[in-house]
Amino acid sequence: MKKLFVFCFGAALLAASLGAHAEALSPDVMIKNTAQEILDIVKQDKDIRAGDKKKVIALVEAKVLPHFDFERMTRLAVGKSWKKASPEQQKTIVAEFRNLLVRTYTNAFTRYNDQTVEVKPFKMPSGADEVTIKTVILKTGAQPVAVDYEMEKMADDWKVFDMSVEGVSLVTTYRGSFGDQVAQSGIDGLIKMLVDKNAANNALGKGAAK
Repeated sequence: MKKLFVFCFGAALLAASLGAHAEALSPDVMIKNTAQEILDIVKQDKDIRAGDKKKVIALVEAKVLPHFDFERMTRLAVGKSWKKASPEQQKTIVAEFRNLLVRTYTNAFTRYNDQTVEVKPFKMPSGADEVTIKTVILKTGAQPVAVDYEMEKMADDWKVFDMSVEGVSLVTTYRGSFGDQVAQSGIDGLIKMLVDKNAANNALGKGAAK
């Protein structure tokens, strides 16, 4: 659970930095220039820190989700079984996987506790359309945590398609459980698992809000 939180905390910081600058800056500069801005928002917003789910979800939807290539992330997470799914099933899996990550990102925001981010030196390779940005999440009294972002150049933006914490890939982490589910009950079984997880998360969220 700790690694999953770091995955999502790091993702939130990265996506916020991407969203803050429309000009064509390199990915590392985007992160370096604006990570503190999103940290300050979360730190200063008492509602978010108190766990206001509606407010946090709105922030996640606005700052995080537009800057991820969820279709590619889902395709990589499903792995070789992706081709077994019909176009409609693929669309459903992407939507449900996105919803699953929304909940996790939401929890990451509410668990923020004075972390900071250090972006490692980066040199953009000439003509590169995929890069790895290396960062470290720092917190007083705790060991630094290395977070790497796999990013792709799109038409007018850089988007994340995977990230790793201490060498462990988010996509690979999900691929194991997705593969097991497909092996047991097929693509429909994977969809049901995601739907059930999202329904359970929504029920917990409603219960917490009461």
